[in-house]
Amino acid sequence: MTDLCRRVVLTGAGGRIGSAIMPLLPACWDVQRTDLEADQGIGALDVTDRDACPAAFTGADAVVHLAAVPDPAASWERLLPANVVGTTTSPGPQGTAVSAVWCWPVVCTPSLLDPITPRSGPVTRRAPANLYGATKAWAEALGWWVAATTSTSVVALRIGYFAAQRPSAETVPAREMSAWLSPRDAAELVRAAVVAEGLHFEVANGISANRHRFADL
Repeated sequence: MTDLCRRVVLTGAGGRIGSAIMPLLPACWDVQRTDLEADQGIGALDVTDRDACPAAFTGADAVVHLAAVPDPAASWERLLPANVVGTTTSPGPQGTAVSAVWCWPVVCTPSLLDPITPRSGPVTRRAPANLYGATKAWAEALGWWVAATTSTSVVALRIGYFAAQRPSAETVPAREMSAWLSPRDAAELVRAAVVAEGLHFEVANGISANRHRFADL
């Protein structure tokens, strides 16, 4: 096993991002794929289960937590289990979202000329765009607390507009185009977060090197 090989638990492995990045992760990684329901090669794990999660994570070098309800229009009842309760059982690289700092506090009209940086926080210059974004801001705050009070390091990945192919201006707004994250770059972002040394708590914007960038790299 090389220095870059890891044993990793991946939650939400059956989702769009989890299923897309799995073939692109380092071949030497021992990845335990989990999701709410078992499927081919994916084990069943409810991220709100406070007994099952510690057992599943024991011995892992990292937990890549992608299990969540990704709908910006979702109700509190839908968001609460995976997006709020689920983050309390899943330490490690957290898949948050740029929605945590998507809009200005009063007027939700972010400018492409003033990109989001990893230091842009929901309680500083920018605010969540919706309740979904607020749950991702909660995940970042929780990760900060975990890193500050335990030996676990946390990387919050603010995932942008994830799509298998580069979006077209004819089909999506400019804001989404500027926040596009490719599967290859998503996998590289996860790899870098897992193998990085000397981290305590970090926030990283998850977008590709788009011509116009809504978030800073």
